[in-house]
Amino acid sequence: MTGGIVHVFWMIVHGILLLYLAFGTVYIFLFAVASLFPLRQKKSLTGNLHRIAVLIPGYKEDSVIVEAARDALLQDYPRDRFDVIVIADSFQPETLTRLRELPVTVMEVSFDQSTKSKALNKALSQLPDDRFDSVVVLDADNMMARDFLIRVNHAFQAGMIAVQGHRVAKNTNTSFAVLDAASEEINNSVFRKGHRRLGFSSSLIGSGMAFDYRFFKNLMLNIKAVGGFDKEIELKILKDGIIIEYLDQALVYDEKVQKEEVFVRQRRRWLSAQLHYASYFGDALKTFFTNGKTDYLDKAIQMLLPPRILLIGLLPLMTLISAFANPWGYTVAWGGLLILLILTFLFAIPGRFYNLSTLRAMLSIPRGILLMMTSLLTTRGANKRFIHTEHTSTSGQKGNP
Repeated sequence: MTGGIVHVFWMIVHGILLLYLAFGTVYIFLFAVASLFPLRQKKSLTGNLHRIAVLIPGYKEDSVIVEAARDALLQDYPRDRFDVIVIADSFQPETLTRLRELPVTVMEVSFDQSTKSKALNKALSQLPDDRFDSVVVLDADNMMARDFLIRVNHAFQAGMIAVQGHRVAKNTNTSFAVLDAASEEINNSVFRKGHRRLGFSSSLIGSGMAFDYRFFKNLMLNIKAVGGFDKEIELKILKDGIIIEYLDQALVYDEKVQKEEVFVRQRRRWLSAQLHYASYFGDALKTFFTNGKTDYLDKAIQMLLPPRILLIGLLPLMTLISAFANPWGYTVAWGGLLILLILTFLFAIPGRFYNLSTLRAMLSIPRGILLMMTSLLTTRGANKRFIHTEHTSTSGQKGNP
């Protein structure tokens, strides 16, 4: 009797797990396939050049901020049409001195609890409303491709209000950096290019993004997020029915995590934000039925997707277990999902990653899975406190993705 109850319980849990992971796998597979097709970018309606504010908020980023600010000045865009503004939170005096030697604006800020949203709001409150048409948000380690502002300007001239650039890896010097870089490109393919190809909005990343200036300033007044502020921005934009464009050729180079302890902190912050904003699903579903906001519902659904590293760990394991302990149909189902996941990665990861470095990095995946399990167990409360990702160097190769 007891054995029968256990068997029934296992079959129910097994079935729920299969359906949940199947939903997550099929979802990313469909958008990965869509990403294989080229994007059709809207043409500029005018030849006007927007006045652009390039905002670079940083918290204790003394090791990277000077070089990042210097690099931001090198755009192939008229120098009198953009300003670089460094929002300096807890920088060393010597760093501030070096920044003020550059033709950039330095705004010092200080908070009891530092967050990116607070820093951006502080800067926006001090800038004149009539000076800028657009705003670009970078991280302190980011470097823009020389034509980034030109491409952003074209998007705004084509009528866009919110734009996400293509963030690519600046460094692949460790196994974790390679895995982080590949993971970001999967996100670019699935949640940005693939989404736009099927008519949905692009996902935001938190940097390398641009907005209409007045729209962004008004939007940020209601953003109070400690972690995952880009997710809160995105949900509010999509609820208002505004499209977020993705510029596949507008490159921003971003430092990838090099150490496993930084990897854990970063993933814990991301997972915590995802769990926190999953609560928007009910409102998104209601809004869909009342106003037909498909983008808003799609974003809320993304918050419910299983983490990709969970798919990598569980699908092979469940395929193996099913081959020995379950009816043949389950083995086919799990094996089919595993094949779809492999195809998703093949479609979504750019060809430049198919090399020995990536093969060596793949040996670190089991370790990465264990670290992610650790992150899952320690996400509680992580979204209520600021978790800083340390950056160590702005150096890196700029080139085609």
